[in-house]
Amino acid sequence: MVSPYLPDAERLDAVRQALPATSAGIYLNTGTAGPIPAEMGAAMAEYADRELTVGRGHPDSFADLMDRLDEARGTMAALLASDPDRVAVVKGTHHGMNVASFAPDWRKGGVAVTTTEEHPAALGPLFVLRDQWGVDVRFVGLEGLDDDSIVAAFDAAIADDTSLVSVSHVSWMTGRVVPVARIAAIAHERGALVAIDGAQAAGAIPVVPDALGADFYAFAGQKWLLGPEGLGGLWASPRATAEARQVLAGYTSFEDPATGRLWPTARRFEYDMVHRPSVVGLARSIGWMSMFIGLDWIYARGRAMAVRAVDLLGAIPGVTILTPTDAMATLVTFRIEGWPAADAFEELSARIFLIARTIPPLDALRISPAFFTTEAELDALAEGVELLARHRPDTLPSRRTLSILG
Repeated sequence: MVSPYLPDAERLDAVRQALPATSAGIYLNTGTAGPIPAEMGAAMAEYADRELTVGRGHPDSFADLMDRLDEARGTMAALLASDPDRVAVVKGTHHGMNVASFAPDWRKGGVAVTTTEEHPAALGPLFVLRDQWGVDVRFVGLEGLDDDSIVAAFDAAIADDTSLVSVSHVSWMTGRVVPVARIAAIAHERGALVAIDGAQAAGAIPVVPDALGADFYAFAGQKWLLGPEGLGGLWASPRATAEARQVLAGYTSFEDPATGRLWPTARRFEYDMVHRPSVVGLARSIGWMSMFIGLDWIYARGRAMAVRAVDLLGAIPGVTILTPTDAMATLVTFRIEGWPAADAFEELSARIFLIARTIPPLDALRISPAFFTTEAELDALAEGVELLARHRPDTLPSRRTLSILG
C-alpha cells in the first residue's frame, strides 16, 4: 500500500504498482493523459455498477451527486490552497478557458493579450471573440526570451483598453514556466482580468492562484492529477466571479424569483450535469495523491526526473533541448538532428516502448517525466535517443522482428 511514510524506494515501488499502466512501456506522456490509479478505477467502476443496478432517478441519487461534487471541489481547493467555493467542476481546461474568456463584457469590443505558445483550448475562444465580436487579439512571443524580456513584452502589449490577458502557467510546447505573477500585476494595474491555463501545472508543480494574481485558473483532471477525462477545475477570484456574473446577467437571470438567491451555477460556473462516476474518480485520484503519496514528494520527484532527463538528453551530440532549463517544470521538449519528430517518435515507440508525443508546431518530441518515472526508464530513453542521433532515418539499423507462425 502507498504511504507518505515509506522510504523513497519503497514508496516509488508501491506507487508504480498502484499505477498499472506504468508497466505498459516508458510512460512519459502525462502532459496529455496520466496513468490511472487502480484505486480511482475501482471507485469509478463501483459507482457505475451502482448506477447500472439501482439507477440514477431517485431524489437521493441527486443529493449524493451534490455531495460528490462538494468532495471534488474540496480536493481541488486543497490542491490550490484555496476555498472550495472558489472552485468549479468543469469539463476540462477548454471549458474553463471558455468561461474565463467570455467573462469580460465584450459587447463593445476590446483587447485580449496572449502568447504565441498557447494551446488551442485557450486560443479557440479568443478567435471566436475576434471573429464574432471584433476583439483585438494581440500576441506576445516567448521564444528565446528570459523572464524579464517576457514581462517587458507583456508590458508593451497590455494597454488601458485591454480587458483580458490569457496565458499558460506552463507552455505546452516547450515546458517553460511563464512569469504569470509579474504579468498579472501589470494586467491588474490596467484593469484587465487574468485567465491562466494551468493544464501543465496543476498536479505537477505547486500552484496557488491567489499568489499568482489569477482571476481565473483552469486545469485538467486527466493530466497531472491522474483523473478521468472530461473533467477539470476552474478557480475564480471574487472579482472575476462578480464581473462575470454582471455580464451574464445581461443575457439571463441566475436568481431564484421566489427567494432572490443566486443559483449555485452562477457562483461556480457549473452549467450542466456531469458524469457521476468521473466526479467520484477525480476526487479519489486527487485525494490519493495528496494523502497517500504526498504532494511535496510528487513535486520534488517530478522535477528531479525532468532535470535528469534534460541532463541525459542534453549530453547527446545532435540533440537540442528546447525547454528553458532555468524556467522549467516537468515537460521536456527536444529535437534530434536529422530526424523529423514523427519519424523519431515512431522509432522510439517501437524500440523502447516509449509513450510520449510530438509537438507539430515545433517539429519536436515532448516527454513528461513524473513522480512515478524511474531512473532506469530515463536511461533507456537516453540510450534510444543516442542511437537515433548517431544515424539518420535511412542509415538506422533495422529493428528486430518476430515472425508469427501458424
